[in-house]
Amino acid sequence: MLTEPRSGRLAAWGNALLAGLVSPDDAVLAIVGEDAAHRVEGLPGEPAPVGLTLALGRLRALGVTALRVALPAPGHPLGLSGPPEFNARALEAEEAVVCHGAAFGLVPEVHEAGPAGDVHVEVVWHVLPVREAPPADVPSLGEAERELAEALRDATEVLSKLDVAGSGPVAEAAIDAYRARAERGREVLAPGYPPRAVRVLELAQRVGLLVSLAYENGHGGAVSASEMAARGAALRPVERTARRALVAAYDSVVEERERGR
Repeated sequence: MLTEPRSGRLAAWGNALLAGLVSPDDAVLAIVGEDAAHRVEGLPGEPAPVGLTLALGRLRALGVTALRVALPAPGHPLGLSGPPEFNARALEAEEAVVCHGAAFGLVPEVHEAGPAGDVHVEVVWHVLPVREAPPADVPSLGEAERELAEALRDATEVLSKLDVAGSGPVAEAAIDAYRARAERGREVLAPGYPPRAVRVLELAQRVGLLVSLAYENGHGGAVSASEMAARGAALRPVERTARRALVAAYDSVVEERERGR
C-alpha cells in the first residue's frame, strides 16, 4: 500500500465524473496518472477495448451511478460480493472496482515494459458480471477511523518492543519520499468527497507505509521465533484494518448517498 491503488483512482474520479463535478478529460487524466494508457475491455456492445472516456460514458448509460473499491487479500474478500469468477480475478489483481446501479465490475490487468527507471505501463480494465449484494466486510467511515486509531496504537506498542517499527536510513528515506508526494498532491481524493474521508485515507496510507517498511526491513530486533511470530501477529491485523479504511474512504460518497435516501 505504498502507492495509491488504481482502483481507488478509478472509483474516486469516476464518482466525481458521474456526479458532474469534473470534466471527462480531467477525470481520465487523474485516473491514468503516471501510466501510459488505460483501456477497458468487455463492455457490452463493444467488441474491442475502448478508452476510459468512452467507457465511463457507456457505464453511465448502462445505469451505473457510483463506483466502489475492493481490495481483497487471501482469506479476506474485502469489498467483493461475487460471483466466484469475479472474486478470483479480483483476488489475483488484489483490487477491483464494483459498479453501483448496474451489475458490473472492473479488474485491472497491468502490463509493464522497459528498463528500470523508464517503465512503460499500460492497464486494461476487464469488465465482468458481479452479484448485486452488499460488499464484504466494508465498514462505515466512522467505524474505519476508530478501528484504524486503535490498531495503530496497539501495533506501535508491540513493534516498538520488537525494534521493527521502521527505523534506520531506508525507512527515513521512504517516509521522506511519502511526505514529499503528499505535499505535491494535497488533493488525495476527487471533488465531492467529505473531509473525513480525506483524513481517513491519509491515515490509512501512512499506516500502510509503516507496515510495508516493517516487513521490508527484515526481522529487525525480532531474533527469536516467538518474537518473529509476535511481529507478524501485530502487523497482520493493522494491515487488514488499513485496507478496510482505504475502502471505506473511497466508498464514502456511496455511503453518504445511501444514507441520505
